[in-house]
Amino acid sequence: MTTHDIHEKTTQHPLRWRILAFLGIAQLMLILDVTVVAIALPHMETDLGLSRAVVTWTVSAYTLTFGGLMLLGGRIADLVGAKRVVLTGLLVFTGASLVTGLAGSADMVVGGRIAQGVGAALLSPAALSLVVNLFSGDERNRALGVWAALGGGGAALGVLLGGLITAGPGWPWVFFINVPIGLLIAVALAVMLPATTGMQPRPRLDALGAVLVTGSSAVLIYALVRAGDDGWLTAVTGGLVLLAVVGYAAFAAWQKRGRSPLMDVSLLARRPVTTGAFLILMATALMVAVFFLGTFYFQQTRGYGALRTGLLFLPVAVATMLGANLTGRIIARFGARSLAVVALLITAAGMAVPALTMQPVAVTVGIAVAGAGTGALFVIASATALGQVAPQEAGIASGIVSTFHEFGASVGAAVVSSVAAVSLVGDSLDGFRDGFLVAALAAAGAAVIAGLLTPGRPAPQS
Repeated sequence: MTTHDIHEKTTQHPLRWRILAFLGIAQLMLILDVTVVAIALPHMETDLGLSRAVVTWTVSAYTLTFGGLMLLGGRIADLVGAKRVVLTGLLVFTGASLVTGLAGSADMVVGGRIAQGVGAALLSPAALSLVVNLFSGDERNRALGVWAALGGGGAALGVLLGGLITAGPGWPWVFFINVPIGLLIAVALAVMLPATTGMQPRPRLDALGAVLVTGSSAVLIYALVRAGDDGWLTAVTGGLVLLAVVGYAAFAAWQKRGRSPLMDVSLLARRPVTTGAFLILMATALMVAVFFLGTFYFQQTRGYGALRTGLLFLPVAVATMLGANLTGRIIARFGARSLAVVALLITAAGMAVPALTMQPVAVTVGIAVAGAGTGALFVIASATALGQVAPQEAGIASGIVSTFHEFGASVGAAVVSSVAAVSLVGDSLDGFRDGFLVAALAAAGAAVIAGLLTPGRPAPQS
């Protein structure tokens, strides 16, 4: 039996769509935990006495650990089998959610968020690897569209759910709710998932590579967070950024020399994978910027409650899912390049609205438009990066895409936190305006880059 035959047999698993549903719900929990926390941040800040830096790290500690260990998670999935890694990651994430909900101090919150990130880093790339291998052809594009819609729309729905939960039983329940759902999904997937095997013989894990990429990212995020207080052009900020760059260079060099590298650097040399990684980073950074700025603007500046703020994000959730769903249907017809440029320009236009006027209705409309653009971008990024990878590369390629997804969230939270620092610690609207303006300019610049880098529509095969 050839590799192609094995792949075709795998994609015909009779429960593949049901498995996708449960894997999608699991992934939804991971994405929700980026944004469901956003709505609870002002309440956590008050109850636990958190500083602006700790508030930012409540988001970034999760996304940084999630992203920093994602390559390791994808590699482990390839080595020992995706099913084992999915179930292990799900149980770690569920247990860490319980710990975080019980937190009574800043240290316990950040520690719990790091543990959640470890579980997520195991679960997410292994789950996406299963999706890529369970589907092929047009079915794979549709499945990736569903996956992206859950990620983009789920992030927006997280703010709505965060408002409902925070206004109801309180912020700890944004973490407690993961426990029964996580256990239920673990049981269902244990029964339905096909058995998977890892590489034979099994190479060693690249622990040094994981330390280098995670440590470098932590230094970069720390530099971005500090820049809000110390300034963007100071020697300290510049030194930290330079240290992060050196760390990334060391990681790349080690990957070329190591006997069992964490990442196949040659994958990033492929134009579709590189472009997809860039697009997913931008989509997540822009999405987190919307939620971070929006939740503090509505609650802190306008004095709206958590429930009202959550409801104001409902149009954002709907727009994000519509953008993802529509793009999944038309991407084969129009190609990734033109759709990527259009999606980023729509996002830039939406972000520009609150940069020009901070009236609540204008802000809501603007971020909903931006949500439609980022929702589309999630689908384009996933389809571009993963649409043509071989089955044996699915785990590490998924890990690369998911890594940039979470790094985008970390960078987005850190940058807008620093740019909007004057508004986060005071009553001025200038910081929020600056934050939205920076996001709009970043989206517009990314549109230019996407037009140059994104591969065109492949020629039809005869």
